[in-house]
Amino acid sequence: MMLMNILTLDTSTEFLSLALQFKGQLYVRHLHAGQSHSQRILPLLRELLDEAGAGMRDLQGIAFGAGPGSFTGLRIGCGVAQGLAFGASLPVVGVSTLMALAEASGQARVIACLDARMGEVYHAAYERAGSGWKTVMAPGLYKPDAVPAVDGDGWSGAGSGWAAYGDVLAAQYGQQLGLVLADASPQALAMLRLAEPEFAAGRGTSAAEAAPVYVRNRVALKTSEREAGQTFG
Repeated sequence: MMLMNILTLDTSTEFLSLALQFKGQLYVRHLHAGQSHSQRILPLLRELLDEAGAGMRDLQGIAFGAGPGSFTGLRIGCGVAQGLAFGASLPVVGVSTLMALAEASGQARVIACLDARMGEVYHAAYERAGSGWKTVMAPGLYKPDAVPAVDGDGWSGAGSGWAAYGDVLAAQYGQQLGLVLADASPQALAMLRLAEPEFAAGRGTSAAEAAPVYVRNRVALKTSEREAGQTFG
């Protein structure tokens, strides 16, 4: 399959991640941005495009980390993807942040967990199926001591949820669990690999249809949470 020209971005966690595949070459930026995603993403994107010698209208699609993750971060990522796609008339694909953790892990069976703050984790389980992934347990929000069970052995853990609640999560899975990649974060490069087959199959959506995935639905935020920027979607 000919490699497509695709831009992927993720702002779902404290990291800012960009990946551009252009004329068969990869250009990547992945850095800790804290709460500065909105200020840094467009200059970093311009830097990436300039390095590749690419313009937005040279691309064939834009993918973004759709969630779960930081409520504010997801809105930033989706909004930027929509704006760029509108301007260049490009299709959009939203990619699961938890599946991206599995993709980046290099493992065959992955329990992906992101720290959702407030004593909870975003959790999903995936099993490698050919070049893609089978969803064993769909994304959900759980207390670390109440995550769903999985069948079989040879599972690996990945994501910030393991850094925050590793002992509790490990106790839930016992001997089923092997390697734990607690420092893993959703990365645009992994999302690009997941999104490319979707674009190739014509399953990209219009910019207007792009939307984040909010696992935690909360209408009102506490003032302290808004000020801290720690509310996760």
